[in-house]
Amino acid sequence: MSRHRRRVKHFSRKSTARVALFRGLMVSLIEHGRIRTTVEKAKELRRHIEPAVTLSKNDDLGTRRLLMSRIPNETAVQTLMSDLGPRFKERAGGYTRIIKLGRRPGDTAEMAFIEFVDHDWKAESGEAKVAKTSKKAAKGEKATAETKEAKAEAKALKAHKKANSKLAAAHKKNVKRIQKKDRAAARA
Repeated sequence: MSRHRRRVKHFSRKSTARVALFRGLMVSLIEHGRIRTTVEKAKELRRHIEPAVTLSKNDDLGTRRLLMSRIPNETAVQTLMSDLGPRFKERAGGYTRIIKLGRRPGDTAEMAFIEFVDHDWKAESGEAKVAKTSKKAAKGEKATAETKEAKAEAKALKAHKKANSKLAAAHKKNVKRIQKKDRAAARA
């Protein structure tokens, strides 16, 4: 049996589990604007989310019912119709992008972010607020309570990132140690 011209990846799941998986991924992407998943799931998710956004440009009852049949989550459909549809009204297609992240340490699966093309990741991390206030301070404006608060947030964010990078390095080292031990046991 040939794998050519097959449109659907099965992900080692039956059809009902696969449908549930992609409904959940669609709801998460609509809700958060950006999610982290495997590259293969992101590519398959793109096939489902792009037509949904195209449909949501037309705000009528029939479209809403069609989207509800595909994504049975009222808040996700409401967000599609009220936010994403108007946001991409002028765009002909290509509403999402996939950003590859490298391999996951546990099973070395290729990971990626899938996000809407106009998603502002800086606002998500609080860096946009810090950038604005630091520009104001550089122009010579008086430091207000807001800029002090933003600087404190930036300092906390920097410390958080540093702690996370240390944890990630320790985890990576631990994974390598375990893999080395397993390889040695397999050779014995």
